[in-house]
Amino acid sequence: MTDLLAAAYPWIKTGHILSFVAWMAGMFYLPRLFVYHAERAEKGSELDETFQVMETKLLKLIMGPAMISTWVFGLLLISTGVVDWSQPWPWIKAVAVLAMTGMHGWLSKRRREFAAGTNSRTGRQYRIANEVPTLLLLVIVVAVVVRPF
Repeated sequence: MTDLLAAAYPWIKTGHILSFVAWMAGMFYLPRLFVYHAERAEKGSELDETFQVMETKLLKLIMGPAMISTWVFGLLLISTGVVDWSQPWPWIKAVAVLAMTGMHGWLSKRRREFAAGTNSRTGRQYRIANEVPTLLLLVIVVAVVVRPF
């Protein structure tokens, strides 16, 4: 099995990177949709319904599958034995990926609030939340590429 994973390593790594890029695109866009939804759409309006369709499709058709495939490919990469867990960088990346997954869950809960008509957050709060994936992306990429620790 390890030989198979080693032979497939470039494809697994490619899948991991492509999945992560798709996941991050959604992580950047969904909070931005929430900003406009909170600021411009009256509950029950046609615009509210339009935002809900956009948010639901983004979350369920792009972000969810991308997050799952990012995790699957990442765990497969770990299974190849290329990660040296005695170094700090994989631990830093792991914590940041867990935080990104938590942020994904938080965004999913906010979408359900919009769908129920119970959103209580402002556009400004969603603008601030929109920065979290950017900061986590920075930590993940620097941990993996630069490995400063």
